[in-house]
Amino acid sequence: MHFVDAKGILTGSGGYYGMNVYRGCTHGCIYCDSRSRCYQFTHPFEDIEVKRNAPELLEKALKSKRKKCMIGTGAMSDPYMHCEENLRLTRRCLEIILEKGFGAAIQTKSDRILRDIDLLSEINRSAKCVVQMTLTTYDDDLCRILEPNVCNTKRRIEVLEEMRKKGIPTIVWLTPILPFINDTEDNITAILNECVRVGVKGIIDFGMGLTLREGDREYYYAALDKYFPGMKERYIKRYGNAYELPSPKAKELMGVFQSICKDNGILRAPDECFRFMQELPDKYPQMSIFDL
Repeated sequence: MHFVDAKGILTGSGGYYGMNVYRGCTHGCIYCDSRSRCYQFTHPFEDIEVKRNAPELLEKALKSKRKKCMIGTGAMSDPYMHCEENLRLTRRCLEIILEKGFGAAIQTKSDRILRDIDLLSEINRSAKCVVQMTLTTYDDDLCRILEPNVCNTKRRIEVLEEMRKKGIPTIVWLTPILPFINDTEDNITAILNECVRVGVKGIIDFGMGLTLREGDREYYYAALDKYFPGMKERYIKRYGNAYELPSPKAKELMGVFQSICKDNGILRAPDECFRFMQELPDKYPQMSIFDL
């Protein structure tokens, strides 16, 4: 971990802005796209870059915004990594978002977000808050391989349930689905049934597959060699160096996904989910226990 003084904190324009308090990640997910060389990391990925002046930058940036909007975090680096336990920079940024009357959309895989559920509830009452969780496999043993340094899927589902109890809407990222590894109907159905049970607002999937780029591909293939001997060769034979690697079962799995979401009134088109996360209406209708 190392500290820097960042020049800016918000990216985007108009009605939605994103921020990353940290750069890099310690979760160790074998498929992480953020490792890709196109993001131009100049330090080891696990050596977390901490933007120590992020709260000050955020406060200054929000003061200059004429219209309230949603502030997103977690797209590139999880805001609730191990270092957040002591640094609490994400929490301070949430306090500023609350103080300034903005909304928040947070993406994570960590149950550390529960430490800030009080703030998230207040933001959701005064503006709008959306919590996003990534779920890839219902199998705990497989989860420990794919996402070794973060809480398992069962615990993440408990987090979603706690958010529901507070009236905070949730979005699930059902991605990536790894060909020949977690691309089974049993896995997809188990995750979706839990999403239904805990009342998620929407589920994002981009076609039941995986994307690999330079940097990410090498790390992923090394993990395949370690945990799934012979799997790398199977990938190379089928996909070569393709960027998009759809599951051979993509059509069937998408059918299951579409059916369960439709039957239970869950948003399932990525554009719909992003619109919900990124829009802050002038009058946001708060959820109640009767909506869940």
